[in-house]
Amino acid sequence: MAPTSTPPDVFAPGRLGPVQLRNRTIKAATYEGLSHRGLVTRDLVDFHVRYARGGVGMTTVAYLAVAKDGRTDRHQIHWTDESLPGLHALTEAVHAEGAAVSAQIGHGGPVAESRGNRAPALAPSRRVNLIAMNTSHEASRADLIRVVDAHGEAARRAVAVGFDAVEVHLGHNYLASAFLSPKLNRRRDEYGGRLRYRARLAREIMRAVRDAVGDRIAIVAKVNMDDGVPGGFWLDEAIPVVQWLESDGTVDAVEMTAGSSLLNPMYLFKGDAPLEEFAGVMPQPIRAGVRTVGPRLLKTYPYRDGYLLEDARQIRAAVDLPMILLGGITERRIMETAMADGFDFVAMGRALLREPDLVNQIQADPTARSLCIHCNKCMPTNFTGTRCVLVDRETTRSSDWGTPAAYVVALPDPTIRRDNDAIPSDFR
Repeated sequence: MAPTSTPPDVFAPGRLGPVQLRNRTIKAATYEGLSHRGLVTRDLVDFHVRYARGGVGMTTVAYLAVAKDGRTDRHQIHWTDESLPGLHALTEAVHAEGAAVSAQIGHGGPVAESRGNRAPALAPSRRVNLIAMNTSHEASRADLIRVVDAHGEAARRAVAVGFDAVEVHLGHNYLASAFLSPKLNRRRDEYGGRLRYRARLAREIMRAVRDAVGDRIAIVAKVNMDDGVPGGFWLDEAIPVVQWLESDGTVDAVEMTAGSSLLNPMYLFKGDAPLEEFAGVMPQPIRAGVRTVGPRLLKTYPYRDGYLLEDARQIRAAVDLPMILLGGITERRIMETAMADGFDFVAMGRALLREPDLVNQIQADPTARSLCIHCNKCMPTNFTGTRCVLVDRETTRSSDWGTPAAYVVALPDPTIRRDNDAIPSDFR
């Protein structure tokens, strides 16, 4: 939606495809680290119920891999028959609080955790991954067909268990994003070279999702504007890609993002780079590797409110699709700026980790502002249960989310590190 003279109130209902949200705030996908052996846990349900009770219009479950070899953590949920009852319990619990719930789906590609998956990490071209200390394999045509089909099947299953939306991950150099990147994609077939060919996989994925679900649920595409590395995907290519998605009719909204979980993990987040905290949760020899190469890979970028707004405005000017603004949404002033600039929704990550009821606070008091200091020490906690380390986790737990206990797995104390050497995933 282009800017108007009377922008909508962020706390007024908003339509996302076929779904009506109670307001225009979304809990962004931040990998929770609370699934266990691919199943939903009580703590995972509890995690999302907190944000529903805290006032968001929709919360996003991250990250639900479309295939086992697409997981970035061996405990991560993917769309097996065994995972469906727990996911259904989760959607019911969120709906009981009046909020909608979205499933972030995608394939990790070169960011996938190959050892835990016992399968090679797929990529457009063969590459050594210094963070995960493995080598990705060039995806074959058969691999790509399988992954595209898996996105459609994941979306169908999302409908079956009650999700209101799917957010398809086309960013952060996960598989589709890696194909978009000229730095990572050195192929010479129909999936490499010119942008129209590098974008083929992303467009095929979105077509499979649309064909699978029609207009039964909303479809959001999460797309990079900037990989944050020289020679990577950048805004000048992001604009035509989003225009193609719009013309394809495969998306109901886009959420623009930035950075590379593979090459520059801190570029999205801005703020401090918690190097020692990352090293502390890694097993050897990765711990030593983080301390050695960490200062080069985990860079520090200055934080400012609404830090993706300037670039996202250029996408906003180029398409008519509804858009979700991500990045540094901390107070009503930024929300209202987004609405005035033609954005339809705002997505919040770290600010809600710090205060799950921040949306309710801002609605009650327009001067309220997030207490998040952007230390980013929440990022390494995805190994033990994602949380703000400045807050006692027990003070924000929900004791009664009202869903059948038989549908979920009881997870041990989340402060005890699981045997998990995955790459930290999405924190917004």
